[in-house]
Amino acid sequence: MAGPMEGIRVVELGVWVAGPACGGILADWGADVVKVEGPQGDPFRSLEWLYPGAGNPPFDLDNRGKRSIALDLRQPDGMAAMHALLAPADVFLSNIRPGGLERMGLDYPSLAELYPRLIYASVTGFSLHGDERDRHAYDVGAFWSRAGIARSLTPQDGELPYQRGGMGDHMTGMSAAAGVAAALFHRTRTGKGQLVEASLLRLGAYMLGWDHNVTAMTGSETVAWGRHNPPNPLINCYRCADGEWFWMLGLEGDRHWPAVTEALGRTDWRADPRFADIELRYTNSEALISEMDQVIATRTRAEWGEIFDAGDVWWAPVQSTLEMLSDPQARAAGCWVSVPTPEGDTTEMVATPVDFSACAWEVTAPVPEFGQHTELILLEHGYEWETIAELKQAGVIP
Repeated sequence: MAGPMEGIRVVELGVWVAGPACGGILADWGADVVKVEGPQGDPFRSLEWLYPGAGNPPFDLDNRGKRSIALDLRQPDGMAAMHALLAPADVFLSNIRPGGLERMGLDYPSLAELYPRLIYASVTGFSLHGDERDRHAYDVGAFWSRAGIARSLTPQDGELPYQRGGMGDHMTGMSAAAGVAAALFHRTRTGKGQLVEASLLRLGAYMLGWDHNVTAMTGSETVAWGRHNPPNPLINCYRCADGEWFWMLGLEGDRHWPAVTEALGRTDWRADPRFADIELRYTNSEALISEMDQVIATRTRAEWGEIFDAGDVWWAPVQSTLEMLSDPQARAAGCWVSVPTPEGDTTEMVATPVDFSACAWEVTAPVPEFGQHTELILLEHGYEWETIAELKQAGVIP
């Protein structure tokens, strides 16, 4: 058995990241995910120019293990083929904007009437509701910007940091995959499908849940802290003599304070009235951090790591992607997975983040070429070769 979703049939009509990310997770978990692409293919495929000689690693992460069929849904025969896929499917997954799906007749009410057992997974920027449901999104717009994430990471009067693409998308995709799993479980008890909805905006609100809950319950705006004035200097980042950074993890400030002062060789701070307890260290955080910076700048990160581990000081290195790739603990945690290539070899990719003890998953197929499985999928759904040739002649399939 290759994952808990083995035997589940998913039809994905998605572009770019958030929807295909959900499909990628379901494929990793063993589902048969058929990726329906238009005549020009998923525009996500176009990012190859960013990675000369390496293919398209971002696209590959979210689309490995799927099968690709190319259909022109603007043509009646293309839409008929789409419905041939949907009729036996367990899940329909899409992040096409709601208005576009409605115009194609692929909205939830339309498909629920035709296929009452179908799980309809909607992944959107701003949800299926409200006046702005069809607004252009991407995670930089709906998650980072609109939901408040970027603002929460930027100290007052500071410039906004450049945001990495795909973070909100992947978390929204994972949320949608969890919703699909719950809906499939519900169907085993009731026999009925349902709508599962996840949006970048909603996920952003939840990701920043502490801040938004403070505002919701108090009516007050939350404040973005910088590293020189956090509420607790013992859960902060520091730079070492070699230019490397680590994060100190003394969340329970008073509990961790003695060990930190011992490790830093500054037990005199315990008698300093400015730093007597966590509230005073908050009031005087700038002064304390300045003194800690001076001490920490005298040793390398490796040296501090040995001292901290010996003294039970909680900390973590701030690593690059290259450091993470060779991190033994990341290896032990299963952060990487072997993926087949079209050439018959394997390559290493990032693993999706959930494992199962009774039904371990594995990636059993490579990243599909555009439209690679079109004829095979149509044959599986009752099409004859003569009809497939006619579809090709009419431009319904490539």
